[in-house]
Amino acid sequence: MKTSVIQFGTSRFLQAHADLFFSEGAPARTVTVVQTSGDTGRSRRLQALAAPEGYPVRIRGLLDGRTVDETKRVTSVKRCLSTATDWPDVVRAFEEAELAISNTGDAGYQERPEDTQEEFDPAMSFPAKLYRLLAARHAAGSGPLVVMPMELVVDNGKVLKAAVLAQARRSGASRALVSYLEGDVTWACSLVDRIVSEPIEPAGAVAEPYALWAIEKAAGVVEPCRHDAVRLVDDLKEIERLKLHILNLGHTVLVHIWKREGMTGDPVVRDFLGRAAVTGELAGIYDDEVLPVFAHLGCGEAARRYRDTTLERFANPFLDHKLADIAQNHAQKVQRRIVAFLDLARQSGCNARFPGLTEVAGHLG
Repeated sequence: MKTSVIQFGTSRFLQAHADLFFSEGAPARTVTVVQTSGDTGRSRRLQALAAPEGYPVRIRGLLDGRTVDETKRVTSVKRCLSTATDWPDVVRAFEEAELAISNTGDAGYQERPEDTQEEFDPAMSFPAKLYRLLAARHAAGSGPLVVMPMELVVDNGKVLKAAVLAQARRSGASRALVSYLEGDVTWACSLVDRIVSEPIEPAGAVAEPYALWAIEKAAGVVEPCRHDAVRLVDDLKEIERLKLHILNLGHTVLVHIWKREGMTGDPVVRDFLGRAAVTGELAGIYDDEVLPVFAHLGCGEAARRYRDTTLERFANPFLDHKLADIAQNHAQKVQRRIVAFLDLARQSGCNARFPGLTEVAGHLG
């Protein structure tokens, strides 16, 4: 079965984001989903993702002042494979695809000891797996490919390209293969945004109405599909900073407060913000530490609007967005969302004080 898209990752985010857009957009696109973790406990999910009747995505929240509560069915996923058990089929699907997308988790890009092995090993990092797939595609004489990572990494396309080229050097790749990686593969940078609060078993998810897939314009980069949530932009940096250092930063601050206070239970963002002390601390960090930096950078009004939208999204009465889920890979998120913001502030010459964010940065565990 030939599909135009090959997707690395089975997360509920992808189910309620890219896979839904491929199902709704024009032209509708077909997807092969590849599980990269090798977790055999997810076999039921893989089967359900590719069911002929599709899987549900429930959209709940507020949009332009009106209540939205509707269920959509996603039918873009046609086949599911695993790198652990279906590697030859993964190679064939990759050779036939026009677009490769990924959302492999925060640890997906980290080098692993298995990356240096000559033979494929399912325990390899995602860049090492991708290098082997690209080498096979080159050897098969397949045409150009667009690689569009969706991990929340700044300049994710450039970062992934550098990681794959580093793997190529370590593996002694030929000049022809390196030339193919640099010239025939388009490495797109993108930024994604949608709160996907909970799974629907065995496949599907509950998500908010707000959604964004912003893709930076470059030679060879085209929209993955025409959809209201998909935007080609000249520069991702302002959108990137707003999302990373307002919405994502706010999430990480809330997790820090939760951990610091040793609060019990399994709270959701909406209820946690119902505590006056929590709301006050987050508001103070936004108003006194975050917004002054954006104003110094010349986008203060855009940041205020985005902050207001973010707080409305946090208060969505329908989404049970659990702090325990946000807390996964907390140390990496603190580095990317908090420490990087403090570095940006210093480099820009902003003279604001950052007591709250400095406290968060000091507790990376």
